[in-house]
Amino acid sequence: MLRLALVNLVSNAVKFTRTRPQAEIEIACMEQRQDQVVVFIRDNGVGFDMKYVDKLFGVFQRLHTPEAFEGTGIGLATVQRIVHRHGGRVWAEGEVDSGATFYFSLSKPQESDL
Repeated sequence: MLRLALVNLVSNAVKFTRTRPQAEIEIACMEQRQDQVVVFIRDNGVGFDMKYVDKLFGVFQRLHTPEAFEGTGIGLATVQRIVHRHGGRVWAEGEVDSGATFYFSLSKPQESDL
């Protein structure tokens, strides 16, 4: 399921950077706390207005017209559901015409889990 979440996020980055002369997509991780890891996907695409950030992860909530960018409006809702089922959280930052960054956090496995 986590693979599906990553595929959705990377696919969105590809989709929303296709209008750029040169797409830039960064996928990385960082430690948020000692027991958590944060994965992020950052792009230089069309971005979004932060005043709509609360709508991003809702089912069928689209910030762009279907004519401008294809999609069903369930991808980010699916990502959120998967991440929540794994005990993590998901959030985003963006700016219109300056790209977006989508984050999700997950607990690191304990040594007893390995």
